[in-house]
Amino acid sequence: MKIILSRKGFDSSSGGCPNPVMPDGALLSLPIPDDTLTPPLPDNAVRYDDLCYDGCPYIKILKGLKPRKSFDICHLDPDIREGIRANPVDGWKPAFGQTGSPLGVLRNAGVTAGDLFLFFGVFRETEYHNGYVRFKREAKPLQVIYGYMQIGAVLETPEEIAGYKWHPHAAVQHYNPKKNALYVPSDRLSFCPSLPGYGVLSYRADRVLTKPNENAATWEERSFLLPENVIGNRKNSANGGGLYYAGQWQELVLKSDENAEKWAASLIDDTV
Repeated sequence: MKIILSRKGFDSSSGGCPNPVMPDGALLSLPIPDDTLTPPLPDNAVRYDDLCYDGCPYIKILKGLKPRKSFDICHLDPDIREGIRANPVDGWKPAFGQTGSPLGVLRNAGVTAGDLFLFFGVFRETEYHNGYVRFKREAKPLQVIYGYMQIGAVLETPEEIAGYKWHPHAAVQHYNPKKNALYVPSDRLSFCPSLPGYGVLSYRADRVLTKPNENAATWEERSFLLPENVIGNRKNSANGGGLYYAGQWQELVLKSDENAEKWAASLIDDTV
């Protein structure tokens, strides 16, 4: 089983602020703004005011977080958090889409059914203030693993992908048909059959990638995360300890490793 660390959600360039660690501990990955869609919008276009967390519209959450600018349309992907649409989709199923060069990374690494995505992003703790969620002043941004998906199948034809009509990658007219894929989860985790093949996680210290007292993108060193254990040409650019992969990459594919698998299982399954 290969493990793929997949960076998603808001950051300083996409969205302009971290994702919130909600006061209840939920890691709420905010879908990035979609500036590529122009009228007429596809039927599956999603606005931030179409989404809610625990009854609170995302647009209100954003107002409290105060990103650098306002947004309208979002790219809801990966779509793995159930029940966030104000108007539920009939027959909804979880999925994660990829395209372009990041898809090339996955294909070149041979990512396929049985492999495991660990989704992570930049998060910062929040608190309630005057009815809104705001970032805690003393809290620093951290990169944290917030979700997972074990691949059950990879859909690569426009006909297969179009079946997930609610997913942004199903608007196939916006994608090169040779560079568009949808990853859908297995029914259950192969290494923990009591759990579904996808899910979101709450904040926990062992799910934090960031090395203590370092910037968010500098991780604690783990042997299976080092460049020699990553598929592709990667270099550790950290200064003075830690692990830092520079650039705006999305996918980091680890070579098959028993210790990496045990680590991933411990993040997902509280009994491991």
